[in-house]
Amino acid sequence: MSQPLQPAKLLATATLLLALNGCGEPGATSAAENIADSDITNNVTTALHQTSSLAQADITVVTKKGDVRLTGTLDSQAQIDDALGIARAANGAHTIHDELTLKNAQP
Repeated sequence: MSQPLQPAKLLATATLLLALNGCGEPGATSAAENIADSDITNNVTTALHQTSSLAQADITVVTKKGDVRLTGTLDSQAQIDDALGIARAANGAHTIHDELTLKNAQP
């Protein structure tokens, strides 16, 4: 028969197992973590250019760790809304930072 584990040994064993295995499945990552920032940027930029109202718009897309930043000056609030919607729909995008402005906006 085996001898019961003492509480200190049981705790040490459990801690070691958690440290070795992590909290999830080994090697498991979310889908967003598997998408490179450059791929997210390319996907957003391509979608912006394929949208008729934004095809000629000068929008800069920069992605860092899944956070997408849109900068540029557009003609209408509808264009800004369209651009933000496209960025939000991009696979892998975590957060959208809106730095888009209107051309004729009054300060």
